[in-house]
Amino acid sequence: MPSSHDWINKPLGVVEAMFAQSNSNPEWEAKVLEYFKGQLKEKESHSWVPSLNDVPLHYLKPNSLVKFRCLVQDMFDPEFYMGVYETVDPSTKANVLRCGKYKDVTECGVDLNSRNTVTAERQTFYCVPIPGESPWAKESYGCSSQARVVPSTSYVPSRQKRSYEEDDDDMDTQPQKQREPHTEPHGNGDSKRQETEAPSSRTTAPSDCSSHLDLNFPLPGERGPACLVKVYEGLDSFKLNDTLEIYGILSVNPVLTVLGEEKDPSSLLLNPAESMETPEEQRAHDPPASLVPRLHMLYARPLQHNNPLLPSAPTEDQSAFVSSFLVEMASVRADLLAYLTHVLLGDGLAAEYLLLHLISNVYTRRDVLPLGKFTLNLSGCPLNSYTERLYQIIQQLVPCSYRLSMSLHTMNSIRLVPKKDYVANRLVSGALQLARNTSLFLDETQLEQGQLDSSGVRNITALGNLISWQKVDYDFNYHQMEFPCNINVLVTSEGRSLLPSDCQVPLQPQVSPPNMEEYLTTIHMAQFTSQINKFRVYLSLARTLDYSISDEVTKAVEDDFVDMRKDDPQSVTAEDLHRMLVVARLLSLSLGQTTLSRDGWMRAKHIDMLRRSRTEQQKSLNGNEP
Repeated sequence: MPSSHDWINKPLGVVEAMFAQSNSNPEWEAKVLEYFKGQLKEKESHSWVPSLNDVPLHYLKPNSLVKFRCLVQDMFDPEFYMGVYETVDPSTKANVLRCGKYKDVTECGVDLNSRNTVTAERQTFYCVPIPGESPWAKESYGCSSQARVVPSTSYVPSRQKRSYEEDDDDMDTQPQKQREPHTEPHGNGDSKRQETEAPSSRTTAPSDCSSHLDLNFPLPGERGPACLVKVYEGLDSFKLNDTLEIYGILSVNPVLTVLGEEKDPSSLLLNPAESMETPEEQRAHDPPASLVPRLHMLYARPLQHNNPLLPSAPTEDQSAFVSSFLVEMASVRADLLAYLTHVLLGDGLAAEYLLLHLISNVYTRRDVLPLGKFTLNLSGCPLNSYTERLYQIIQQLVPCSYRLSMSLHTMNSIRLVPKKDYVANRLVSGALQLARNTSLFLDETQLEQGQLDSSGVRNITALGNLISWQKVDYDFNYHQMEFPCNINVLVTSEGRSLLPSDCQVPLQPQVSPPNMEEYLTTIHMAQFTSQINKFRVYLSLARTLDYSISDEVTKAVEDDFVDMRKDDPQSVTAEDLHRMLVVARLLSLSLGQTTLSRDGWMRAKHIDMLRRSRTEQQKSLNGNEP
């Protein structure tokens, strides 16, 4: 049986040993997956595996086990590979049966005429780091890792900033790490933290290279590696835009780049489909492995959230964690509400609604209606830098976020909706291709007078559809395809937003600090890291709690709604009832309560009455508002 760290350092050795023992029994493949899943179930074993998100690529051993926290940005067509093949031993001339699974390149001396060759099929996913992941989340994931790595001996510092064309020139000088022995399972862990930032400028491609190789990140300015993930099992269980933590065998073989560039005619015998690829498609599907490494999937874990402070899988540890935190939910809520009240310039009602917005979540869909969404329009926001600082504070609380400054130039120029590029046969990403539970901050205070062009109108329409239906219509040129999403949208505006929302709260500042920047910075710096971490856990945990309404409370709510309609049928509509039920649900969950009580319902009615009164008052002051 493999030694304690062979499954991380030499996973291909584990695979080949099981294949050799199988005597062509097809069950060996399932045993390989069971073995690695079993190893990863060991306590803290997942933290021993190096992560592509945290460790520079040149610090990772080729053909070692790594993990990657990512979003499935695109799914390419299936491809064929040699699952089993025979090689001829040059010294003995004997035929040796070999396994081709989890590899990009076969050994030399393949017998192409062997009857024992087995052709298999796999699929390739193009995966990118989770868009908009907050710096604190990335840092926390990195600090929790126990993996120790050392620089690869094949790393040449001057290659870090090479251009796409220069990539081939360096390939001949880089030895194939696949055959290098690794006798030292661990190295100096301190150096890893010092080098963590190294891949940023490299993997996003420097300015001289970015025009040649687009890594297709959904958000502008994103950093981190993109990865081609080879998937062998369970293809039907994955969807576009899934967020996954993938464990697989890393392949950065320089031969991949040489093959991708030269395309020897004889190679078309192995894969005739290659002759049909356009140069653009070859560039998109076969980028240099040094810039876009390959990862052969052994196991993938769907991520319900990407908060590193919470247990990520439903285990006994998670149940114990949730139970212990529920005890202090009410006190953490009170502290968070006080913090948000200060941030919102002393407006307690707006802080209450912002807190409810931050824990909202689409928990189910009824026909086309997404239930649980709670888009908040915070109107009356001060101009200048207030909204930008507000976003930075929210970014410190949630694992994923993105601020879209809705200036006229941005709305006319940005690509929000992903679009299919049929020439390169890939999905070109857009800024709305986001992971579930991402906080999308729409800053409408930046919108000035002017004319939206056709692109700007399409972008506004896409935002409206996202808010109303929690879906994005991807552009496939000849048709559109709906992709459901689960994104928390907060709109800040001077007056009422031009976009739809589930709830509008006019901001009523109770303080007027002479220096807004200094005021907000002081508030944030006054919070201890331990307290901020509690806020982060609270917001993520409240989203995951189950919720129900008893028959008794349902009957009481129905009777109450009928009584409200008796007094003034025009004042309370079915839409108002739906909003109050959403608020009541979020109020209950914010207190750690998984069922609605009569007191919870009355509290929801009360704060909705205060909000509507404030909104009516604002309308009377601004007679031109709708």
